[in-house]
Amino acid sequence: MGRHFAANGMTLLIVVLLGALAAISWGRQQYTGPGPLAEATCFEVVPGSTMRRVAEKLAADGIISNASVFRIGANYSDRSDALKAGSFVVSKGASMDEILDIITQGGQSTCGTEVVFRVGVRNLRMQVREFDGTAGGYIERVAFTPGVDAVPEDFEAALEQSDIRYRVVMAEGVTTLDMVTALKTVEFLTGESGDLPSEGMLAPGSYEVRAGSERAALIETMRATQAARLDAAWADRAEDVPLESPEELLTLASIIEKETGVAEERGVVAAVFVNRLRRGMRLQTDPTIIYGITRGAGLLDRPIRRSDIDGVTEQNLYGAVTYNTYQIDGLPPGPIANPGAASIQAAANPEASDYLFFVADGSGGHAFAETLEEHNQNVAAFRALSTDQ
Repeated sequence: MGRHFAANGMTLLIVVLLGALAAISWGRQQYTGPGPLAEATCFEVVPGSTMRRVAEKLAADGIISNASVFRIGANYSDRSDALKAGSFVVSKGASMDEILDIITQGGQSTCGTEVVFRVGVRNLRMQVREFDGTAGGYIERVAFTPGVDAVPEDFEAALEQSDIRYRVVMAEGVTTLDMVTALKTVEFLTGESGDLPSEGMLAPGSYEVRAGSERAALIETMRATQAARLDAAWADRAEDVPLESPEELLTLASIIEKETGVAEERGVVAAVFVNRLRRGMRLQTDPTIIYGITRGAGLLDRPIRRSDIDGVTEQNLYGAVTYNTYQIDGLPPGPIANPGAASIQAAANPEASDYLFFVADGSGGHAFAETLEEHNQNVAAFRALSTDQ
């Protein structure tokens, strides 16, 4: 009889252990395996949320399969108290472990509704955009040009949403004066701009801000970001780059930025200018003429004239000729715009090339040449193309 009961007890224990192992295996699969989400979505963690509340909402929204497993996983990985408020993109089929990474690592929100103020070289743009899971990205809902278009009613309505976020986006090649002037018109920012930073020392990029953020604080963030990029590039520059200081590197980078918008060309354009500097050739780049005339205040509202190139215009009475690389040797006295990280890197590490010339090729890029004869042929081809059009 005793043996019978012992055998039954052992059998029950084995069954329980097997059940526990099966439950653990199932829970692990639920936690690390693909989740049930059929398309990317935006999930908001509101300030003050608990892991229990978040897990229940994730399950209710069909993003995870089991709230209890999610909480156990959070506890086991010591992330139960690491929630970060924000709105985050959760990709199709994301696992519970991946979702925990997203909502506990923090950083800028990656989805939701945003008001975006874009500062381009040629225009300003205010837009409201929303994350759309079906499209897998943001969809523009409202857009207008500040100071030109009437403010749409939909824009005013969007500002009343409780979870709306704000972002300032600065394009590569915008001048410091134009950037600071544009920020003065943004109503969701407050305060003065502070002292005007040096040309070239504002980092292009996307900056998430809060309503009521200080303009001066945003400008300082841009300045610090650019300073860090410049320091890193200078430390990692090619040994034979003929530049004497980080400031010269920034100046060259700004010229590269203004000469080409084609990412693949930056290294080659940098090589042309570096080769010219090594040979003592003048850079002869039109954007330096323009900056000498405008000093970074808007665009030149006319084509460059022969008199501009020759340095005999009335603007030269005010020092424009000091930036005219058709008339001066070497680099101009400072940057002519705010270059992006890619142009800074190109200036620090140009591609290996013997090119000395380039001209527009009519397709948005440039034709490069090693000799003046080849360059003249490229110029003739471009002029013929322009005439045909």
